Amino acid sequence: MTSPVSYSLEGRIGVIRINNPPVNALSQAVRAGLEDAIKAAQQDASGIVLIICDGRSFVAGADITEFGKPPMEPFLPDLLGAIERSAKPVVAAIHGTALGGGFELALASHYRCALRSAKVGLPEVKLGLLPGAGGTQRLPRITGIGPAIQMMTSGAPISASDALTAGVVDKIFDGELEAGARAWCDELLSADTQPRRTSDRSVDALTDEELAAIRAQVAKRARGQIAPMEIVEAAAAAATKSFEEGMKLEREAFMRLIQGEQSAALRHLFFAEREAAKISDIPRDTPKRDIQTIGIVGGGTMGGGIAMSFANAGIPVTLIEVNDEALERGLGIIDKNYGITVSKGKLTEEAAAERRQRIVGSTDFSDLASVDLVIEAVFENLELKQDIFRRLDETCKPGAILATNTSYQDVNAIALVTARPGDVIGLHFFSPANIMKLLEVVRGEKTAADVLATCMALAKKIRKVPVMSRVCYGFIGNRMLQDYGREAQLCVIEGGTPDSVDSAMEAFGMAMGPLAVFDLAGMDVGYKAREILPDDQKGDPRAYRVADVLVEAGRLGQKTGAGMYRYDPDTRRREPDPEVLKIIEREAGALGIKRRNIDDKEVHDRILFALINEGMNILDERIAQRPGDIDVVYVYGYGFPAHRGGPMHYADVVGLPVILETIRSFRETLSAENWTPSPLLERLVEQGTTLSEWARNR
Repeated sequence: MTSPVSYSLEGRIGVIRINNPPVNALSQAVRAGLEDAIKAAQQDASGIVLIICDGRSFVAGADITEFGKPPMEPFLPDLLGAIERSAKPVVAAIHGTALGGGFELALASHYRCALRSAKVGLPEVKLGLLPGAGGTQRLPRITGIGPAIQMMTSGAPISASDALTAGVVDKIFDGELEAGARAWCDELLSADTQPRRTSDRSVDALTDEELAAIRAQVAKRARGQIAPMEIVEAAAAAATKSFEEGMKLEREAFMRLIQGEQSAALRHLFFAEREAAKISDIPRDTPKRDIQTIGIVGGGTMGGGIAMSFANAGIPVTLIEVNDEALERGLGIIDKNYGITVSKGKLTEEAAAERRQRIVGSTDFSDLASVDLVIEAVFENLELKQDIFRRLDETCKPGAILATNTSYQDVNAIALVTARPGDVIGLHFFSPANIMKLLEVVRGEKTAADVLATCMALAKKIRKVPVMSRVCYGFIGNRMLQDYGREAQLCVIEGGTPDSVDSAMEAFGMAMGPLAVFDLAGMDVGYKAREILPDDQKGDPRAYRVADVLVEAGRLGQKTGAGMYRYDPDTRRREPDPEVLKIIEREAGALGIKRRNIDDKEVHDRILFALINEGMNILDERIAQRPGDIDVVYVYGYGFPAHRGGPMHYADVVGLPVILETIRSFRETLSAENWTPSPLLERLVEQGTTLSEWARNR
């Protein structure tokens, strides 16, 4: 088999060329090829060695197909050590991205050059790991400890220009990389440049106060994650230990992390996200419709955010509103959002203006006649949505995709009012739509295969993470949220407080506690959703009693300055409100509920096991394709901690027998109506299998 690494002596330059598409990952074959090439270079007439990659990128990281398998020689730390020990200068020439082990390869080289468009980074923290091939020891010796910790704990890549400023890149080219790199190698040869080994460098140690401040800052940002704290300690050791001792410390930390629950969860999520984009019964080569223009009906917060998502991806948008006043208000929200992005330095004024120009407003429905995809984004009223789809059916050209952004409504009922139900699909964006990454793609009974394939691909184009759901009330995320929210509110009225419940879930790692989330979204959202449901579908009335009283008192959450909490009008900082506690106690008494102490474990078990149980039902009914899809929904759409892997992965961590036993206990002690174990959960426990095993064998 041809090696993905070639070596040739070209003049006095020994050229090591990596060609392992698509991203030149550091597979065992690449590592072996590099080892052979660097050995050959030591024996020939070369005066300098150039490492360069074919294709679209420098080495962009490890080979993900090797994840979870026993490591194979040559091991990357040993290989990079051999490269650094080369008696001849080694130059890494970077284009595209140099990430993870790829960037560690560059750091082990003696000199580094890059195209101005290149990016470099160490994203291992996103998999619950630290750089394991010398990154924690070499990077601080170049940049200093503080900047190295910032780069490694964020996991975000930096531009070539920033890398030049930081000292991790020595030269930048604007033209063709190989020509520039060869010319620079000639310059280094002419200057009789010798190897410059990063491991030989020293770095100033941080003071105790500086290190304590960094630890506190990283701990606050890490929110319970272990890897960022391990990175801090390993990087700090670069100043106080020899390179060999630091490498030993790094390797020990890497092994601890890769064998731990957090890295397993993050690696699960890494693969789950990629799997979620695949539809099991639709071939990957299914033809896709050409989407060049977008129409959006409804210019509110959601519609405006959706418009921005497409405009940001370079796709023109026509935004429709009922009258000029509503249109002006909607476009004003978009202008304000772009202004905020510019003020934060995330976008230049010129770039914001260019994106804004792609959004055109109109009050004339006929302006949608030629768009390729139209998304309805009006409020949650089935009759209103059906009326809009009748008009879209009459107005839009044949082959146009008609999508609804509904969070709850029946996509099939919407599709059936048109003469083309195969063109109808649900595209459930999450608010704020221009920021949130999740997109639930709702497949109706009649949705055509090419429509589904087109929308899954389009989601990626606008930088969303797509997950397919079948039709049911609330789809995947909001259907599960009903049970999650039910138990959170029952914990409050039965003995907790909004703050005690939220604190318990935030300690678990949720980005926000459930009651704070209701305040953020608006307490009236759930209130209105319940209003249109028949009584037998509203659920346990005790669960929403306090919420309804607050809404009827005008306490709608952050937007009114008061909901479950009080909010500072300037900072929106939440504070517990004694008035809410009085309302809780009064309503509990009216319902005959004797309040009691509810500890954090009960809060945790009730809320999370309710979520998991409903997820099991969703899998059993085939609303979701696989457990990992549910995990992706909850991590990207609902603030579930990524280092827990999502609710369904977490179910296996806890153990399905434990969850089933607890649910049965809650059925006896709390509510038989609320705590019916999922048939799938019961079957899996009876079979003695895990959820992940069940998913693999389906």
